Formats: sequence, structure tokens, C-alpha cells
Amino acid sequence: MPDRKRIELLAPAGDLERVKIAIRYGADAVYCGGKEMSLRNRAGNLTTEEIREACRFAKEHHAKIFVTVNMIPRDEDFKDIDTYLSDLERAGVSAIIVSSPEIVKRSKIAAPSMEVHLSTQQSVMNSAAVNFWKEFGADRVVLARECTMEEIRKIRSRTDLDLEVFIHGGMCSSFSGRCVLSNYTSARDANRGGCAQSCRWRYREENGEREISFGSKDLDASRYIGEMIDAGITSVKIEGRMKTAFYLASVIRSYRYLIDRYEENGILSVKDRCIASRIMGNVQNRETGPGFLEGIPGIDGLITPGTRDIVAQDYLGDILEYDAKEMKALVCMRNHLETGESAEILGTGGVSDIFTVDSLTSEEGIRKEVSNRPMEKLWIPVKFPCEAGDYLRRVRK
Repeated sequence: MPDRKRIELLAPAGDLERVKIAIRYGADAVYCGGKEMSLRNRAGNLTTEEIREACRFAKEHHAKIFVTVNMIPRDEDFKDIDTYLSDLERAGVSAIIVSSPEIVKRSKIAAPSMEVHLSTQQSVMNSAAVNFWKEFGADRVVLARECTMEEIRKIRSRTDLDLEVFIHGGMCSSFSGRCVLSNYTSARDANRGGCAQSCRWRYREENGEREISFGSKDLDASRYIGEMIDAGITSVKIEGRMKTAFYLASVIRSYRYLIDRYEENGILSVKDRCIASRIMGNVQNRETGPGFLEGIPGIDGLITPGTRDIVAQDYLGDILEYDAKEMKALVCMRNHLETGESAEILGTGGVSDIFTVDSLTSEEGIRKEVSNRPMEKLWIPVKFPCEAGDYLRRVRK
């Protein structure tokens, strides 16, 4: 096993704006999709020029950019792939995430300075497979989400290849995303970027008496961060290229806090975990669980019908500027807010003290009791510094 390095926090981004937000909120590396060969073709994804800009921004902030080239290709998908890989290398991409052996081989020739990370879609669950892919040319293997924590430790002890593990976000009820349910229910090829998440639809038995779900609970491995670090895992990965910027900022900042505290102190206290939980806030819209980390989950690992897709409106708006003299922030409002409600600021350093929204004032100086128009800009008294790019969140009592 190699000497332990500082663990990497790897975050997703569906567009250039979210790449920058992920890095600002503490990601060491960001993975995103290009316009070609990506398994999230409904995400905004990035043009080659945007990837170039993402790499420039990442380099300035001592971070890295990875690009997903992870669809399961058919013969026609290999057209111009060598040129595309060379373009990514010239843009400054540090690594590509790949599921196809042919693309592994081609990348080593067309873009030799760019690392190749083997996608979780290869369902690597043992050290023999890790070492096979090392000999084949992979620089890192993303382990299958079906591995237990004990299996992860054993694999780590039997290979010196870099290992990456998912710690947060959506799980599949099929092996690491290799599902064709969407192909049948919506004529969208899941393995070429078209997954409609049919497993999360509402199904009923023929008599209509019982609702059935095939979807898995989302993964939350925050309690295992210390074990991941101690095991010598290279990178811990958040899922969610389709997620909002607010979601990413909350989740990334929470894990950044946990990792930093553990690497500093060698332990996570109850207070540390409470702070991390508060930073994350109420951004989950599905139930969460430990996935396979504790063993093969039973029926309690599935989404419970009737509790799924609960949308929380705790995201109130984006801070546009802060007037330190007047001690007020200009906020682009995103959700309903009334004076007298409790709120807090989520920034790159965590969350602020809770405060009461005493007043809402338009840019023209008109006082309001309620904000109910999305995108309107309002001044809100905030008695501590914040900055553009921070988020205003509701605090539920």
C-alpha cells in the first residue's frame, strides 16, 4: 500500500458556473461532462472552450478538472474520439473517467499526459480486477458502489493503484449504473447518457392497493469519512452533475469540513458532526442511507413510497453584494420569504449565526413584508460580513 496522501474531495458539476462554485466551496477536483461521450447528456455539460476555462480557473485555485468520457460506446461513437481526447489534453484536463477498454487504450496514445480513471460502471469489486486495470493502463479505479467498507479496506491493502470511492448522492438499483430499465420505459439509452431514472417512478400493483418503488435511497457516507481516510483511499466522490449549485455548495462544504477536521485532529467529535450536518442543511430530496458500506442492504435500502421527492424550500436566494457600512446584503430572491422569519448565510467558510429577517427593501427603497417574486432583488439587514456568491437559507424552527 502506498504512503497515505491527503485525501481528495471530488465534486460534480453540470456546467461551468457549478465548476467554479464547487471549487470555491472546497472541492480539490471537479468532474464534468463534455458535449461528447458523457453519461449525463441532460446536464448542461461544457464545450471545449468552457472546459479550457474550467481548467484555468481550477489551476488558479490549486484544483483539478476531470472529464467524463464514460458512455458505453457503440462502433459509431468512436468517430473523432482521438481528436476529442487530444483536445481535452490541450485544454488542461487532468484526467478522464472512462468505462470502455478501447478508450483507455486510445487515450494513452492520443493524450499520454492525461490520467485515465476507470469508471464505476466497470463494477470493480476486488483487488485482482484493480490490478488487472493497472496493467491495462488505468491510473485510478473508481470502485463499485456495491463494495462494503470492509471490502474497500481489503482492496486497498492489496494494490498500490489509486482508488476512488463514492460517498454521497444517488445510488442505482442495478450494478453501478449498468441498467437498461430506462431503455424499455422511455426509449432512452441509459448507458449512452439517457437514463430517465425509471426506477424512481411511482408504480402500483395491479389491484392499485400498494405503491412500489424500485429506487435506492441516496448514499450518505459522512459517518465513514474517518475510515476512508485511515484506509488510504485516494479520492472520495460526490455524485450529482444534475444537481443545483446550492445543493453542491451545501454538500461540498459539509464534507470539506469533516475531512479537514479529521485530518487535523485524527477524530471527529459529536460537535464536528453536528456542525457538518448543519452546513449541509436540508438539501436532500430523497431518503438517505449507508448504501452497501455496512453490507448488502435489505428492503430498508429502497425509497419508502410516500416520502420521496420532498422538495425543501430552504434555499432563499443568492447574495449579490454586501454593504459593510449599512450592514445589509443585496439578495436575488429564489423562494418565498416573509419578514420575521429566521435565516442564515451559507458561505465558503460554513454557515453564519442565525438571524431574523427584520425587513425587505427593494433597490428603489420600497419596504415589503413578503418576497414572492422569484429573481427580485432585495436588501436584507445582515449584521456580519458576507460576500457575492454566498447563499441565503431559511432556518426551520
